[in-house]
Amino acid sequence: MNNPSPNHQLSVYLIALGAFSLGMASYVTAGLIPLIESSFSVSVAVAAQLVTAFTLAYGLGSPIFVALTPPDRQRAGLLIALGLFVLANAASAISTDFMALVVWRAVTGIGAGVYLAMGIGAATALSPPERRGKSIALIMGGMASGVVLGVPLSLMIAERMGWQAALWLVTLLGLMAFAGLMIRLPQLPAAPASSLRQKMAILADGHVMTILLVSLLAAVASLGMYTFIAPLLADPDHGAVRSVTPYLWIWGIGGVLGSFLVGPIVDRVRGPVLVFAIMAILSASLFLLPFAAASGAWLVAIPIVVWGAVGWALQVPQNNELIMARQAQGDGNLAIALNESALYLGSAIGAAAGGFVLLLRMPTWSLAACAGSVALAGALLQILNLRRQEGSRRVSQPELNH
Repeated sequence: MNNPSPNHQLSVYLIALGAFSLGMASYVTAGLIPLIESSFSVSVAVAAQLVTAFTLAYGLGSPIFVALTPPDRQRAGLLIALGLFVLANAASAISTDFMALVVWRAVTGIGAGVYLAMGIGAATALSPPERRGKSIALIMGGMASGVVLGVPLSLMIAERMGWQAALWLVTLLGLMAFAGLMIRLPQLPAAPASSLRQKMAILADGHVMTILLVSLLAAVASLGMYTFIAPLLADPDHGAVRSVTPYLWIWGIGGVLGSFLVGPIVDRVRGPVLVFAIMAILSASLFLLPFAAASGAWLVAIPIVVWGAVGWALQVPQNNELIMARQAQGDGNLAIALNESALYLGSAIGAAAGGFVLLLRMPTWSLAACAGSVALAGALLQILNLRRQEGSRRVSQPELNH
């Protein structure tokens, strides 16, 4: 496939639209908790379990269902996952029982996780090698846009029309993507047939496990620090900011820009080199965060926008590397699903670790210092992938010369 056909390009855009609705669904529930708490007469702690149900099902369930998808049913698997996501959001919107709502949020999480993994795999299959990075960036940028633009919009609608309206908006966008893909998505190439045991061999692939560990450390640092940006900026020694909302917007806008702009770079720069640079920049921006906050309320916007940009951009080269590492075995989709699981696990670890830091009554700047240290550890770990790639190039070079 040398040149992508217009239909193939349109399919990638439609997958990105689905990713936009996925981004909304992933983060909107947290903002709906006060409305749901009132609607079902439950406590905040109980209502928050809706987020837990979604994230656990997304992070733990999606790799299992991706692994179970028949290799010759990639197109059907993607459409079923998106259809399940749409139906589960609609069922959530009409739920009158809280436990039923919890179950449907878990089902939504499974559909979302499977769809994103298979959507990225489909987009790369439909794109020539020199455009794969751009295709992945388009999908990740769609998801980032759903978080940054879609979530505030849906929350505004929810305040006027009820929490159900936000989920109906997610359902509508997902349904639009589903209808478009039903018509436009071509048949996808079948992956090599393999048993479940053979698929589990991916866990013994040192290269893949290093990539996943880097993603885990990046999530611990980036998403973990995101959880505690408010207490840091509210500290009198670091700006005494009254409202953190503008800074969350700055972080999110940086994420959208980073997700889209990294695409052309991925197609030109070797993946391990780019990931190392991103992790190093992420570490530096987190280390600089408290110093910038102490120097000025708006100066801190610089490390925040850089942090958001590289934090979101990272997953484009990471997913691209995973697909290239496992395309011969035909389980690139499973590798991506495991990467998403690593991100959710890292986010949970980062939030728990930050809470522990505050429990020890350590100064708030230590949150950023710890996050920066974790990102630095990820950058150093990435050196293993750089050396592995260099070793592979040395091995292949004599063969080419021979």
